[in-house]
Amino acid sequence: MERHFDTDLNELKKELLKLAALTETAIYKSIEALEKQDTKLANEIIDEDAKIDELELIIEEKSLELLALRQPMASDLRFITTGMKINAELERIADLAENIAERVIELADKPLLKPLIDIPRLGEIARIMLKNSIDSFVNKNEELAKSVIFQDEEADSIRNLIYDELMYDYIVKDGTLAPRAIPLLLVARHLERICDHASYIASDVIYMINSTIVRHHPERLDADNKD
Repeated sequence: MERHFDTDLNELKKELLKLAALTETAIYKSIEALEKQDTKLANEIIDEDAKIDELELIIEEKSLELLALRQPMASDLRFITTGMKINAELERIADLAENIAERVIELADKPLLKPLIDIPRLGEIARIMLKNSIDSFVNKNEELAKSVIFQDEEADSIRNLIYDELMYDYIVKDGTLAPRAIPLLLVARHLERICDHASYIASDVIYMINSTIVRHHPERLDADNKD
């Protein structure tokens, strides 16, 4: 019975890692599609979201089955319940990548307002935060999880920079530029939300490891770990 449980738990972990990889790829592709104004790639992201949704349901069902039939205790119970939370966060992140792809299609017949510098930078931060949050879960690495949460402040700062530039250097000065600027504002917002969800995953990992609730309570993190 115990061997069967370990096998099922490992399968669940593999499915979660597969979902995380698909989600990370969706983020990367969405920024690539924006930079290249590649509507074909954008449509691929939208089409692949159905696969991600299906996998999210499979993971939820397997998790519930493990809880109901195996009745895990202690660390295994925390791992499964945390995995269920991460599963839901990954599905939301994938939806945000799909939203970015939709903005790419919206901008397809319009020349880009400006060279893209800060948006790709924010996209890379989002991708790295997601990767590190999942790595912290798999390896039960509390310090890595903390680093993800601290990086969210940098993501917010870049998002604000993008917002100020698009709003005050373009929209306010020339309202006719709004149809080209607003989709980019939304892309920045979607990326910021991805970073938020990666931070939520990291918070759940910290709770799994030491039972400390840090979501919405950053003061409970050790400030010395910011460096």
